[in-house]
Amino acid sequence: MHKLPTSSSTGWLNKVPEVALSFWIIKIMSTTVGETGADYLAVNAGLGQGMTRAMMAALLAAALFAQLRTRRYTPWIYWLTVVLVSVVGTQITDLLTDGLGVSLYVSTLAFAVALAAIFFVWYRVERTLSIHDIVTRSRELFYWAAILCTFALGTAAGDLATEALGLGFTWGAVAFGALIGITYAAWRMGGNAVLTFWIAYILTRPFGAALGDLLTQAKTYGGLGMGAMWTSALFLSVIVLLVAVAQIGMNASRSTTQAALPSSE
Repeated sequence: MHKLPTSSSTGWLNKVPEVALSFWIIKIMSTTVGETGADYLAVNAGLGQGMTRAMMAALLAAALFAQLRTRRYTPWIYWLTVVLVSVVGTQITDLLTDGLGVSLYVSTLAFAVALAAIFFVWYRVERTLSIHDIVTRSRELFYWAAILCTFALGTAAGDLATEALGLGFTWGAVAFGALIGITYAAWRMGGNAVLTFWIAYILTRPFGAALGDLLTQAKTYGGLGMGAMWTSALFLSVIVLLVAVAQIGMNASRSTTQAALPSSE
C-alpha cells in the first residue's frame, strides 16, 4: 500500500491554510483584485500591458520562491502569492485573448485540458489531490501549477460567460455564485470533499472576475462605476486585515506551543 509522506518524516508542516469561511472570503477577494489590479496598473497607472506583465511576473517569482522556502503555512507569504497568481493568471488570459486574438472558447477549453492534465499527473505521482497533504516539495509544485491554471481558466470562463455569451456582469456573478452554492450543497450532502473543493476553487475565479467588473465598469456598460483603483484598494484592505489576523493568531499559537515544550536544560 502506498504510504503518504507526513510532516514528521519530511520535516514539513502543511503549507496550505485550513479551508474555513475566511479562506473563501480572501480567495474571492483575491480573484477580484487580480481582475481590477491588473486593469488599474496597465490602464489607470499608465504602465501598459507589457510592463505590468513583466513586473507582476517578477513579483510572483519572488513570492513563490519565498513560499517554497518555508516549511509551514505562513499566512502573509501564502496569500501574497495567491494575489500575485491571480494577477498573472488574468494577464495570461488577457494576452491570449486581446494580444494574440485567441478565441475565449479555445482558451477556456485549452486551460481546462491543461488543468485536467495537471490533476492527472499529480494524482498518478502522489495518489492524492487533497490540499491537507501539501507536505512535500513535489506536491507543492503540483499545487501551485494547478492554482495558476485555475486562475487562467476562471478568467477565460468568466469572460466567455459575461462577454461572448452575453450574460453581463450582474447575471455572470449571479450564475457563478449559484454554481458555487450548488457545489457547497453537494459537499454538505456527502459529496467528495476533494472534488467539491476544486470545483468551488475554480468557480470562485469567474465569480470574482464578474464581481470585479460589476463594481469597476461604468454604469453605461452595466457596472456600478466604482473604478479599478477604489475597488482594488477596498478589497486589498480587507485581505490585509484578514491575513494580519491569521498571522497574529498563528504567531500566538506558535509562541504558546514553544512555551509548553519542556526545557532541554
